[in-house]
Amino acid sequence: MDIVFKELFSTDIGLLSLFTIGFIIAMGFWFSWWFKRKMDRDE
Repeated sequence: MDIVFKELFSTDIGLLSLFTIGFIIAMGFWFSWWFKRKMDRDE
């Protein structure tokens, strides 16, 4: 497991993967907030 974390935090491709995972999670939270706001709006 030590090798996996070393690869993830020290290489270019590992850091890009970490950034991509974080971006997808943040985008999921943002879309869920945005859709909920749109559905709650009364038209």
